[in-house]
Amino acid sequence: MLDLPVPPRHSPAFGHDALVVCDNLVRIYQSESVEVQALQGLDLLVHEGEMVALVGASGSGKSTLLNVLAGVDSPTAGRARVAGHDLVDMTRRERVHYRRHVVGFVRQQTARNLVPYLTSRQVVDLPLTIAGRPRRERHDRTTELLELLGVAHCADRRPAEMSGGEQQRVSIAVALANDPRVLLADEPTGELDSETAAEVFAALRTVNRELGATVVVVTHDAAVSGQVARTVAIRDGRTSSEVLRSHDTADQPGRSEEFAVMDRAGRVQLPREYREALDLTHRVRLALADDHVQVRSDRSDHGA
Repeated sequence: MLDLPVPPRHSPAFGHDALVVCDNLVRIYQSESVEVQALQGLDLLVHEGEMVALVGASGSGKSTLLNVLAGVDSPTAGRARVAGHDLVDMTRRERVHYRRHVVGFVRQQTARNLVPYLTSRQVVDLPLTIAGRPRRERHDRTTELLELLGVAHCADRRPAEMSGGEQQRVSIAVALANDPRVLLADEPTGELDSETAAEVFAALRTVNRELGATVVVVTHDAAVSGQVARTVAIRDGRTSSEVLRSHDTADQPGRSEEFAVMDRAGRVQLPREYREALDLTHRVRLALADDHVQVRSDRSDHGA
């Protein structure tokens, strides 16, 4: 009798159980003779029901990533999937359906989210009307969202009659009208003062908690890590680190812990202060210990 080798089991695909999957995502822009790599092999997973903040400096690639997830932009290479929808190979008709029903998008400029001559009730009703929802259903959904977001008193007001914070909370209601699987927000507090910004983030946490919406927020403000359970930092077109924050309890406040992110190719971005403190440039020495990896400057042993 021959003992035949047992074929190895195939491991599950990367992100098989995630709602949002970015796998080695690349986006390159060509401007005349200049090529800009906005995303350089970015990996990201977001699971259903999460609220995640994407932070990074201007030019880090975070807004490009959000535009890809919103169906506004297309990846150059890699894989991007949201709620089972392949964002790389979408047809035009599939992309229209995706943007109307799968994702909701809140932009930084409220003028791009609202219509100057429509009241809050009318502008929230608009995407429901386009989707062909019955009148009673539209009325109930609009009322529910405005009340949930604390702007029911603005139902008959137009944008010019509301504060910036009220406008942005109505914008969130518009984005949620058709009950999308994912709510995307691009710098939703960028034009607001700190107190009003906190109110908008509280509204985003409310829809995440009460409606079960998965929320992905892009912001340049690193302090936002105290507002959400998970913050992902993007640097040079790749995810570089994550901050995970435990929930507050009756006994003690929540704690935050920062992790470096290793992508599927084994790449890790070390923080600049670490590199400068140990003079880590170009080449580094690696040593495998029992429970950790040592990283040292290639000049650390010179002169020994």
